[in-house]
Amino acid sequence: MESREMESREALRDSSQTQTGSSQTGSSRAAGTGVSGPAGAPAQVESPAQSVNPFAPDDGRRVSKEEYWARWYENPYPDIDVSYEWNNGRLEAKPLPNHPQIRQYRWFSLLLDCYVQVNPIARFIDLETGVSMTVLDSGVPSGKWDVVYKPDIGVVLNDNPAPWGAVELRAFEGVCDMIVEEVSDSTLAEVRRDTEEKKRGYALAGVKEYFILDPADRYMRFYRLTASRRYAEIRPDAAGVIRSQVLPGFQFRRRDLLTLPVQEELALDDVYSGYVIPALQIAVTEAEEEAAARREAERRREEEAQRAQEEAAARQAAEQRAEAEAAARRAEAQRADAAEQRAQAEAAARRKAEERMRAMEDELNRQRRQSS
Repeated sequence: MESREMESREALRDSSQTQTGSSQTGSSRAAGTGVSGPAGAPAQVESPAQSVNPFAPDDGRRVSKEEYWARWYENPYPDIDVSYEWNNGRLEAKPLPNHPQIRQYRWFSLLLDCYVQVNPIARFIDLETGVSMTVLDSGVPSGKWDVVYKPDIGVVLNDNPAPWGAVELRAFEGVCDMIVEEVSDSTLAEVRRDTEEKKRGYALAGVKEYFILDPADRYMRFYRLTASRRYAEIRPDAAGVIRSQVLPGFQFRRRDLLTLPVQEELALDDVYSGYVIPALQIAVTEAEEEAAARREAERRREEEAQRAQEEAAARQAAEQRAEAEAAARRAEAQRADAAEQRAQAEAAARRKAEERMRAMEDELNRQRRQSS
């Protein structure tokens, strides 16, 4: 909120001076606000009996709504950075945020910006832009709840019956569909204002969802309007996710409001990837798919190489087995040849022995014949 708030207040201050000059010439409406302004110069009003905030000297001052638009809507002081809201006839200084609140506000605002870029169904009101709401309320003496608040974030759907977005509109006369307030917690009165008074009023006016942010996580709550114009708390689901009905598909993890992950992390998180830089998720998915395809191709090449090696090894083993079998057959043939040769030698030896025996028998027979 820091630099943007300062720029917004400077722009509003310049416009305030223009509007005041216009009102002094008899304009019947505050220029560019679209709401009733004073008929003449701002009325002189009494200062508050006692100011508790030196940086907001008119806090608590009673002024009419017309006077507020003409004199107090935009910063009335060139040397004091103060912004006033108007609550049923009384000025209320808008508290300034601290650094953790600014960081949380910016993070959540970025989420909404990302969502609307992908889903252009709404426009935003933020920081110094007034939201004028009037609704019957028997709980206040005037019988109506009549305020001009400056919510930290207001979401106005495109089908909202109140016009918003034209360049000449400097305030919104209608009911936002969603309002987000970064809790003001400098005093208990500020806390009650955000958590009780505004909560009751927004519900009465018909704001469909009211989110209270708090970096200290003491008062952070999320509400949705019921049919009885009361707020029911939106509970996180089992994964800690809060889902909006006003903005379909807008969801966030509650704990992330405290840790504030960077945008690139959100884009790769399933809770946010549908609306936070979806192109990054697509690119990462495509890159992962390409990498997976390359890994698969490499795996297949390795498998093919392995199969080729195995086939070569199998062929080599088969060849070795064939060679071994051939060698075995040759050895068997050699053994058979040797056996044949031995058999032939044995046969030849038997024949010679038989011949010698016959020769010996013949010789004996011859010698017997001679001796007889």
